[in-house]
Amino acid sequence: MTTLQSVPALGTHPASGSLPSRAETRDQLSRATYDLLVIGGGILGISTAWHAAQSGLRVALVDAGDFAGATSSASSKLLHGGLRYLQTGAVKLVAENHFERRAVSREVAPHLANPLTFYLPVYKGGPHGAAKLGAGVFAYSALSAFGDGVGHVISPAKAQRDVPELRTDDLKAVAVYRDDQMNDARMALMTVRAAVDAGAVVLNHAAVTGLRFTRGRVTGAELKDSTDGTEFGVDARLVLNATGPWVDHLRKMEDPNAAPSIRLSKGAHLVLKRTRPWRAALATPIDKYRITFALPWEDMLLLGTTDEEYEGDPADVSVTEADTAQILDEAAFSIKDQQLSRDLITYSFAGLRVLPGGPGDTSKAKRETVVTEGRGGMLSVAGGKWTTFRHIGRTVMNKLAALPGHPLAEDMEPMNRLPRKLPLPGIANPNAVAHRLLIDGPAPGPRMAPDTARHLATHYGSLAFDIARLANESPELAERVHPDAPEIWAQVAYARDHEWAETADDVLRRRTTLTIRGLATDDVRAGVEKLLAGKD
Repeated sequence: MTTLQSVPALGTHPASGSLPSRAETRDQLSRATYDLLVIGGGILGISTAWHAAQSGLRVALVDAGDFAGATSSASSKLLHGGLRYLQTGAVKLVAENHFERRAVSREVAPHLANPLTFYLPVYKGGPHGAAKLGAGVFAYSALSAFGDGVGHVISPAKAQRDVPELRTDDLKAVAVYRDDQMNDARMALMTVRAAVDAGAVVLNHAAVTGLRFTRGRVTGAELKDSTDGTEFGVDARLVLNATGPWVDHLRKMEDPNAAPSIRLSKGAHLVLKRTRPWRAALATPIDKYRITFALPWEDMLLLGTTDEEYEGDPADVSVTEADTAQILDEAAFSIKDQQLSRDLITYSFAGLRVLPGGPGDTSKAKRETVVTEGRGGMLSVAGGKWTTFRHIGRTVMNKLAALPGHPLAEDMEPMNRLPRKLPLPGIANPNAVAHRLLIDGPAPGPRMAPDTARHLATHYGSLAFDIARLANESPELAERVHPDAPEIWAQVAYARDHEWAETADDVLRRRTTLTIRGLATDDVRAGVEKLLAGKD
């Protein structure tokens, strides 16, 4: 077990080529007038900042918390076409989702996305029959141009070989299809890095305390750095409100009489230790519209999700006892009891889907992106899916180009002239990276453990070599943060110096997997805080 005494003493000073200090970034933000100020560092705001910077605009991005600190790191971790959308006849939407999914997983971020086989169990008395689901997965794979194989039906015995905890009582058949999964927080961080590489200036843990106005137009924001209380401001020709569940809060700063524009749906998930290896995921129909997932993810099992309207403060969203009971009860339709013991739960999390305002069941509502313009000229954007994050960025940019008076169009490179599938930093074959990490270890001393090499390769791509270099230069940083996790201390130093990590939660929850594994112990947290304190 890690103790404070064993936390590396080396690596406590920023590495060469590291990020500017927060004070330097605040000064940079305060001195310039930006073409676009994006408020909100979830994936929607991050993607827009990335595309805006690519188009030649001077872009600033701020967030009150950490990048992807709320809903964007509380997803089901899927890049998917949306099988359930076939139920509503949204064939074009599924095809578009598949195009984006395959672009991200094959060309934009193959180092951060993993193909995953899904099994749809068909039980006696269930909401769908084998013929219907078989036809559905065939159509689903056809809409992906059969790029991931052909959807088909297999026997329960074959499915159980890949998912040993699959419940086979009354199981008639299993439909098979393929999608992709990711670590959403890592994908978001790499997109922040891409935005910065394209010229954007970013700052997390900087909350908006008010908006700046010039002759009735929103022309910037007042901010407060939550790490030290420093107050500063940013001027911008256009402000984009991409604050997700808080979008109406910021709209009321612009116009106190602004009517609500969205509603929220809570999605809760549980993370459990696996009792046996899983080589496929389960997508179990609960009713005509809903599916519950059981996903092998980060050496764990991810269960969820719920879908219910949420009317409280977004900051207070959490997993309740009722959520936990619902997720376990629904998982029990297709998973054996021993895998669903509460003793196996290591972590739980909840996020808020942002849906267009209006009546109706949230589980049937469209996951569409809505862009509105306020009376002060601030644009607000909300909604959408992780899978289509690049498309959302392009959509917002097209909206900016078409604004009345075309305030930014003359300074922007048109979206259709930019690379359609620009890769994220670190793009590489993760298998090749892992192999290199294993054979290129330091001449004296132990080589990197296989699970650490694999973890670095699939979370950083070729940037893993920078972390390996830190570990080689300071052997203390090559030690594991916790004996039961693949992460090493070099990742903490790297997160501090290159990935905007300011707090222990930034590191433990979003830049590593220690929290979701249930390994963010008091000793580990204290050690991370000690290493972070060496930043300045």
